[in-house]
This record gives sequence, C-alpha cells and structure tokens, in this order.
Amino acid sequence: MLHGGIIEPSDSPWASGVVMVKKKKGPKMRFCVDYRPLNGVTKKDSYPLPRIDESLDLVSGSSWFSSLDLRSGYWQVPLSPEARPKTAFCTGRGLWQFRVLSFGLCNAPATFERLMEKVLASIPRQECLVYLNDILVQLHPDKCCFMRRELEFLGHMIGGEGISTLEEKVQAVRDWPTPTTLRDLKSFLGLASYYRRFVRGFSCIAAPLFHLQKKDCDFVWTQECEQAFSSLKKALTNSPILTPPDPKLPFILDTDASDVGMGAVLSQMGSAGERVVAYFSKTFSKAERRYCVTRRELLAVVKAIGHFRYYLCGLPFTVRTDHSALQWLMTFKEPEGQIARWLEELASFSFTVEHRPGSRHANADAMSRRPCALAGCQYCEKREAREAVISREEQSHTGESSWPVCRLVQGVDSTEWRAHQEQDVDLQPVLQWVEAGRKPEWGEVAGCSPGSKGLFEKFDALRLKDGVLQRAWKEPATGEERWQVVVPRTLRNSVLQGCHGAAGSGHFGVSKTLRRIRQGFYWGQLRRDVEDFCCRCDICTAHKGPPDRSRAELQQLAAGAPMKRVAVDIMGPFPRTNR
Repeated sequence: MLHGGIIEPSDSPWASGVVMVKKKKGPKMRFCVDYRPLNGVTKKDSYPLPRIDESLDLVSGSSWFSSLDLRSGYWQVPLSPEARPKTAFCTGRGLWQFRVLSFGLCNAPATFERLMEKVLASIPRQECLVYLNDILVQLHPDKCCFMRRELEFLGHMIGGEGISTLEEKVQAVRDWPTPTTLRDLKSFLGLASYYRRFVRGFSCIAAPLFHLQKKDCDFVWTQECEQAFSSLKKALTNSPILTPPDPKLPFILDTDASDVGMGAVLSQMGSAGERVVAYFSKTFSKAERRYCVTRRELLAVVKAIGHFRYYLCGLPFTVRTDHSALQWLMTFKEPEGQIARWLEELASFSFTVEHRPGSRHANADAMSRRPCALAGCQYCEKREAREAVISREEQSHTGESSWPVCRLVQGVDSTEWRAHQEQDVDLQPVLQWVEAGRKPEWGEVAGCSPGSKGLFEKFDALRLKDGVLQRAWKEPATGEERWQVVVPRTLRNSVLQGCHGAAGSGHFGVSKTLRRIRQGFYWGQLRRDVEDFCCRCDICTAHKGPPDRSRAELQQLAAGAPMKRVAVDIMGPFPRTNR
C-alpha cells in the first residue's frame, strides 16, 4: 500500500487498531482497520443505499446476466488533506494514515455509492445495477461472470424463471445447531430473516423464537421452540421461486387475518398463470388480537399495502379477501377514529376490493391461520377457556325438546302441566280454540282477559303437543325452531327458580336467565317477570349489590395564615322584582 500511494507516514493524534479478516474465498487475508471510535464522533452521510429487494426487482424480464467484480474501488476516491490524519492506524512499523477512502469508515459506502451513480448516470438501471461494487482500474477475472442463465447476486440466485434462495446460505441454515444462548438465536434469526420473503407465514412460524428475544422473557428452549426451529429450516430448504415484478402486468394482493396474525400474498397474472412475487406475514400484538373480525381484516389490508408500497404505489391493483364486509367498508361514509385513519392511508392507492370465498383463498388463509405455537400464550388460554364455557352452555341447550327443559320444574310431568293450564284463567279459552282447530273472531276474544288476547295474536304458532299447549319459536341467533311450553301463572315462579336460583343455575343476570327460559318456556310479559325475580333474589342482592357510595367523614381544614383559604358561596341569578 505504501508503494501504491495508498498510505503515508503519519504524526496524527488519532490512532486506530488493525484487524486482519479472512476473505470469503481462498486463504488470503483482508486488511481492515477498527474505526469504531472514529465513527462514533463522525457526522453521518445519509445518502440512500440501494435496497436489495429493489435491485432484485429490476432484473424482471431478463434472461442473460453478467457480473463484474472490480478491484479496489474505495482506493480510487482520494481523501482531502484535512481528513487524512483521522484515518491513522498503528502497526509494528509505526503510525500510518490513508491517502484514499478506507474500508471501515462509516461514510465510505454512501460516498462511494454517490460517486458510482454519477459515473453510471447515463446507463439505465435495468441494464446496469450498482451495489457498492469496485469498478474502476482492474477486474478480478475469477469473480467475473458473462452471459449466464443464472447468477448469484446479493445473496440470491437470479435467473430467467425468477429469484430463488442461494444454496450455500440455505445449507448454513439447514446445518445450524440448536441455539443454546440468546446470541446464537439472534444470529440464526438474522440469517433466516434474510430470506423471509420466500417463506409463507414466516412470522407465525418463528413466533416462539421471537418471543424468546423479549426483555422480560427467560431463555428456556421448549418443545414449541424446537418445533418452530425445525419448521423454519424446512421452510427455507423448500422455498419456492419468486417471480420478479413486471409493472406492465396487474398486481393482485390476497390478504387474510385470523386470531393470531395476518398474511398476504402479492402475485401477478401473466401468460403462464398466477405467479407469486412475494409473501408477507405479521403476528398481532396483544391489543390487535382484541379487535373484531372486520377490524383485523382491514388491518391486514392496511399493513400489506404498506409493506408492498414500493410495488403498488401509482398502479391500479386488486385486493382479494374472504371477508365480504371490506367491500362496503372502503366506501363507508363518515368513518370515525381508527377506521378513518386507516381509510385515509389507503386513499392514496388505486385498488378495488374483490370478495373471494374462503375455499378459494387458501394462499393467504394459510399464512394467517397457522395455530399459535407460543407456549403459555395468555390470550390463547383465555380464548380456549371462553370457547369451552360457551360450548358447554350451548351443548346444554342444543337439541333439547321441551320436556327435558321442563324437568327444571321439580315434580311436574306432562299430565300435571295440562292440569295447571286448564285451571289458568288466561289459558282456558286458548286451549279450547286450539283443540277446536279454528281461530276465533275478534268478537269472541273481546271479552277475554289481556293474557288471552296476547295469546290470540300468536294463535298461528300455538300447538298441542302431548296434550300441553306449546308455542313454536325460532332462535334469533341460529334460526333453529324450538317449542316453548306456555306456562300458567301457578308454575311461573317454579320456572324462574329453576332457571335462575336452582343448584347449578349460576344466578345469571337478566339477559342470560331470559335466554335460558326461552329455550323451553313462554308466557306474556316474560322479560318483566325475569327482571323482577332477579332484583328480588336474595343471593344476587348480597353478592351483586350496588357499589358502596358512602362519603368520607367531614374533617377540619388547617389554615396556617390569614387568607390562605377563602370560601365563597355563589347565589343567583335572582328574579327581577318591581322594586
């Protein structure tokens, strides 16, 4: 380097250490300088570097590829005399400093990228891509490739069929030993995340591993972690070939959301059919998991469009979802709060929402509906417990006939039910009408009690089953038809006690008690009677009483000096009198 004019002797107050790093190929060593102390006090150059995914997308439509690896690019950029002393490094032969741009300086990549883009400004980016390569002076013949069908570029294998993972990097993931420390886990996830665009549902698969990286989580390698570790290595080994995007073809974005996370697939419809461009997945946070279904589905659309913004901005595209409510939600008038903010984000994109049945939406559905593999997930445990309670309650009512429900009224069979109905003043005329099979004229009903008149309005739904008057009723939630026994006054208190206060009834509130009674019973003004019974229940009053609203005792306020506390009574306004 001294004979080549790269370095020169130095008397600088700065001094950095030398580090020798083995090169990727061959036994040669790379000369590096540890400039971390210098970089810590350097004003950063924020010139943007090319994104890897952007560079890969520019190879769309190409069939032949060449790469030029050029020698010592940084050394073609001279340093100003004022900057040279700061690059000083110490060796066994004294202190030296660089005369040209050195590896390790934090602003070197941005400076070199700016220079290369100026040099190659006249060549279209689709024909020549620059990614911090060294391109002046001389070529490395063993690193140059000309007119290849497939070419290694930025850690990927690009070819005429599309973009795929690099075998040697996948092999490194495949042979990775089970992590035993947090540092090993972060290294593995860093390498695996490099290819996450190739893996469907990456975030859901790796959720247990990401959970171990949290600050409040102990590093305990569980069976779920081992399963996620193995699944991730298998998914990377069998990753598909992705198609570079073609701006001339329409984009299709399939989105889906589940209780665990969201997923999206960006694809294009070409002559060979629908080809995948990239995958996207993300697990929900604790707050997002509590969203309703429609809100989660809309959030999946917002996040997916934001993730693929580079592809979709300025182009019309189609969003396909299995949630039909999103079709009208996009044209929702006067939205508020969070929905309004999300719709405002989407307003800058030109797209249409297309509903697709879940049976045809498997590509995005599989990414979002992967079971939560997170051990001890409190949300999933609560959800499973809640679903189990609901399931038991539904099973207690599903497929019931009226008579098993009637057993809640102890010691009363069908014969006694009929006897009680015949003795009820409101039910006597109704039983005669139903037995005769004719609906009476209003003149016959006008002189009856209000209870009989109420049943007359429901005459078409009344039937005699096993000699007992019953009413046909449809469950509002499920549409299932049930038969309700018309309860006489003498047995109503027994029904209320059996559905609310009996052993195992739970002393539920008005809504649940009313829903339970309606499974098998009916009478006029049922809700009013349920409300009165629940309010008069001694057990409910003792355990579910109103909150304590007792006020604190009055106390004297200490005043240390005159006018420290001033009290004012405000009165008025007073009416104006004649005087």
